[in-house]
Amino acid sequence: MIFSSESVFPGHPDKMADQISDAILDSLLEEDPGARAAVETFVTTGLVVVGGEVTAHNDAARLVLSEAEETVRDVIREIGYDDPSGGFDWRSCAVMRTIHSQSPDISQGVTEGEGLHGEQGAGDQGLMFGYATDETPSMMPWPIHLSHAISRRMWDVRQNGSNFPWLRPDGKCQVSMVYDGANPLSVQTVVLSTQHTDAATDTTTGNLDDGSRKELEHLVLQTMLDEGAPNDIAALNRLGLGTSTTVHVNPTGRFVVGGPHGDTGLTGRKIIVDTYGGMGRHGGGAFSGKDPSKVDRSAAYMARHIAKNIVSARLARRCEIQLAYAIGVAEPVGIAIDTFGTGRESNDRIAKAVRDVFPLTPKGLIDHLGLKRPMYRRTAMFGHFGDSSFPWESTGYETSLNAAI
Repeated sequence: MIFSSESVFPGHPDKMADQISDAILDSLLEEDPGARAAVETFVTTGLVVVGGEVTAHNDAARLVLSEAEETVRDVIREIGYDDPSGGFDWRSCAVMRTIHSQSPDISQGVTEGEGLHGEQGAGDQGLMFGYATDETPSMMPWPIHLSHAISRRMWDVRQNGSNFPWLRPDGKCQVSMVYDGANPLSVQTVVLSTQHTDAATDTTTGNLDDGSRKELEHLVLQTMLDEGAPNDIAALNRLGLGTSTTVHVNPTGRFVVGGPHGDTGLTGRKIIVDTYGGMGRHGGGAFSGKDPSKVDRSAAYMARHIAKNIVSARLARRCEIQLAYAIGVAEPVGIAIDTFGTGRESNDRIAKAVRDVFPLTPKGLIDHLGLKRPMYRRTAMFGHFGDSSFPWESTGYETSLNAAI
């Protein structure tokens, strides 16, 4: 089997929209940890539109909303859209803001002491999945792990290095991995598409010149070696292109027109990039711009946290968990565990242990993971899972889980 996953750079239009939404959320939580938000962003040539629903409980948080345009421009500038010739830059783009209060009908269901049930309920009905596997140290599948690693390397050299002044912010990476059943064997293909200036083009063809292409191929291979990718690439002249892995760099030949000028961007349009690269299932809810009362976000983080602890506890080599909620109701209406035949105990016994060990109400999981703090813009850059600095990536519940079986 050949399984593929992709990552996109923070300068991709959809990821820019995600970061803007989460930057506004972070600025609200900085002033009001109890703020509620569902902020959506749309970007296109010369225009950013920010809309959604926000409930702020103090004047400082409300001031943040009045300064949202400054937040938007700061994000765009930090990403690197500072050249008007690219069709989009932080100084000249128009910014439109249309934000109103959260529906009172929803609010009473997620406010403790209000609604039918008294407890803080889920902000919506829905289902969320978490996944973990022991095939990488991050407990992420190899294809998405490598895709993010290569994207991060490309982003770092663009942001920090002077050797690649011709790189622009937009880009994406796709990794195709050969599996024998559930066992990863080798990387078959890497596709890297990265925006560049005319300075890196061949004057005859207008395509990315061979020297620049080779430099990017070298970075791809170096990253794979650094990550310990499961293939024989280390034997290929230590960074020389060999026959085991095919690397396509800008396979159309040219990628000068990019960013919002080349493709519109929208919050929540990269949900598979944000999660497990398609290896685990997805409940359908996006993350960015949503405060943690929205279980689309917080319960998906908790599901990853639980799945990772199950694998860390050696209860299974692979684990997928589904949580399901009803709007306004605190306890999940469903929990399902699938260990794909790798479990040391039955799925039902593991599910019972999960209920005993982890708090699964919206308030419980928010408190358990410490989600009412400004930390979300970073999640919108290289996926929401696999980064050990995120609280839902922590382990430490191995003993408790095994004792509860």
